Amino acid sequence: MSGFTLALVIAGLTLVTLATRSLFLLLGDRVALPARIRHGLRYAPACALAALVVPQLVLADRTLNFTLLNARLDAGLICIAVMLWSRSMLGAMGAGMAAFVLLRALL
Repeated sequence: MSGFTLALVIAGLTLVTLATRSLFLLLGDRVALPARIRHGLRYAPACALAALVVPQLVLADRTLNFTLLNARLDAGLICIAVMLWSRSMLGAMGAGMAAFVLLRALL
C-alpha cells in the first residue's frame, strides 16, 4: 500500500468517525429519539463495562475457566456481593482487590 493510499484511508476513516460521533451533538434537540431507543441507551454504559470486565474474569490463558480455582472470577463474585450488600463502590473495589490478592496467594 502506498503512502498516499494509506493517508487517504486514514483521512476517510477520520471523517466517518467524526461524522458519526458528532451527529448527535450537531442535531441536538432538533431530532427527538423515540422513547424506546432512549430507554435502551440508558443501559449502554453498563453493557460496555460488562463487555470489558467479564472476559477478564472468566478467561485464563485464552480458555474459559468457570472453576473455583479461578481467583479472578471468585474475587469478581465477592466484589458483586459486597456491592449488592453495602451499595458502596469503594468498599466493593477494596473487597474485590483484597479477595483477589488473598485468593491468588492461596491458590
